[in-house]
Amino acid sequence: MDAPQLYLIAPTLIPASEMAARLAAVLDTHPVACLRLPGAGDEGELARLADLARDIAHARDVAVVIENHIPLARAHGLDGVHLTDGARSVRYARKELGADAIVGAFCGTSRHEGMSAGEAGADYVAFGPCGSTALGRGTPVDLDLFQWWSDVVEVPVVAEGALDAALIRSLWTIADFIAVGPEIWSAADPAAALSGLWPA
Repeated sequence: MDAPQLYLIAPTLIPASEMAARLAAVLDTHPVACLRLPGAGDEGELARLADLARDIAHARDVAVVIENHIPLARAHGLDGVHLTDGARSVRYARKELGADAIVGAFCGTSRHEGMSAGEAGADYVAFGPCGSTALGRGTPVDLDLFQWWSDVVEVPVVAEGALDAALIRSLWTIADFIAVGPEIWSAADPAAALSGLWPA
């Protein structure tokens, strides 16, 4: 497997107006394959965030997905959705957004849920958390799952959740995408923080 691509998770609970410069700085410093936006919160603010992030990301050839919010993805020209309920909504999202949309599914630590999502037509499956966090049920995923998945399944796999530099190195040859976001946004310089995590 080639080196993984960077999948960036946008910060939550930050006004769209404040996010623009921080997001642009990271995207200008690191090659990002996909940007994920939060899908819960004030609808007006989510709409502003979607428009702003779409313009910044698409200008740099970065795809944009939003968590769970199918209507907003469709209305604001985003590239797709990241579903947090495993395989359950994959077919519905595909029907609503069409064959060309990105439909990703977070499947926690469950190989079975991941397989079901792939069979339902997910474009990627995400497993996590990889480190100690409250993401999902809070129990870290066994990294052997990524090795098994990369050996057996063709659907791309994303690793996410409480990542540090050592975990990223461990995942480097067994994940198609590595999702980073909460790990860097609290830093004064998120782009520099990402440089410290991402192998040169």
